Amino acid sequence: MTSRTRQTDLPLTDGGPAPYRPGSAGYRRVMLAVFAAGMATFVLLYDVQALLPELVVAFDLTPARATLALSLSTATLAAALLVVGPLSERVGRTRLIHAALWSAAVVGVACALAPSWEALLGLRMLQGVTLAGLPAVATAYLREELHHGAHGRAFGLYIAGTAFGGMAGRVVTAPIADAAGWRWGLGAAAIFALACAALVAWLLPASRHFVRRPAGARAVLAGARAAVADRALLALYVLGACGIGTMVAVFNALGFRLTSEPYGLPVGAISLVYLVYALGSVSSAASGRVADRIGRRAAIPVGCGLALLGVWLTLAGALPVIVLGMAALTVGFFAVHGIASGWVTSRAHLAGVGTAQAAAFYAFAYYVGASVNGWLGGVAWSRAGWPGVVALASALLLTVCAMVVVLRRTPALTEPASGS
Repeated sequence: MTSRTRQTDLPLTDGGPAPYRPGSAGYRRVMLAVFAAGMATFVLLYDVQALLPELVVAFDLTPARATLALSLSTATLAAALLVVGPLSERVGRTRLIHAALWSAAVVGVACALAPSWEALLGLRMLQGVTLAGLPAVATAYLREELHHGAHGRAFGLYIAGTAFGGMAGRVVTAPIADAAGWRWGLGAAAIFALACAALVAWLLPASRHFVRRPAGARAVLAGARAAVADRALLALYVLGACGIGTMVAVFNALGFRLTSEPYGLPVGAISLVYLVYALGSVSSAASGRVADRIGRRAAIPVGCGLALLGVWLTLAGALPVIVLGMAALTVGFFAVHGIASGWVTSRAHLAGVGTAQAAAFYAFAYYVGASVNGWLGGVAWSRAGWPGVVALASALLLTVCAMVVVLRRTPALTEPASGS
């Protein structure tokens, strides 16, 4: 498949190549590539989560300290987004996507070889930086290259890829770690990510509608002010931070709960609970289609309510009910996140804000929420057990519900049928 083939997949219009439409070969290449990129990114980001109990034993750590292996990665990822988002407006989208995937996979290999806990933490921090390229630009790339009528389903499918990657990062690493140790688990995740990076290098079409913007300090600051001046965008940032904070806090603590009495499950068995992420993949893809039909404002409250119900179900002692609650939380969260992440770039475009910069702010808030609340989940577990984790998650999800109310009361700029 040559570059020329990619450039001529669709007929040219007076303003240049037409956006890729659903059903075209170009659209399929874009979606397969972005799905694979999302998988690679989230495999590498979350591969340590299922291994937290193993790391506690291997390095003689407390649960709260073990969660730093994930929280520090999400923290440095969040910080890097503030640089990578504006940078993409100058250097382009696809170049950053490829650089992020290859470099993150290489660092993933190094994590498996880390000689000490301190070295592992340092490499995990570096991995957060390398991973920033994809979440900073993915939704901006999709908005620019795809026909506007496909944006909702495309954003949902991208989030489905991240959900599948998050599941693979946990389900692949834990059984291997049970059999051969945590290093082999991390190594398997890195090999998976390398394969995804190669697939993306082959499939992803070069940008055809990217317009270079100035990236000087003054332009970046002006764009940043615009990205935080819109009430709806601010609500979406808070929503993303609290939503992912809930997921990471609950899933971090889940491993500690299920390895303890009365369950006493091995890490490999606990990893099967993460199969509920497959439902998240379905949920995010479906929510994008629903949002395209009935509007984001009507679709997003359903996911919020389902996530809250799921958290409360986990208070039960029966393992099947706990799994059901985790499934409901996962479906609800990915429905909300799938809609919100696409809403950010659409709202930013209509508000005259740089889409990549707005997407970077959303991702920054998202990963700060993951970092801080993931660590707080470990603290809540250590101090108050599972009821403390549920209390933290409930507070976060009630904040998400409040942001949904703000979004529903904020007037659409244009295209009210799509809920912008």
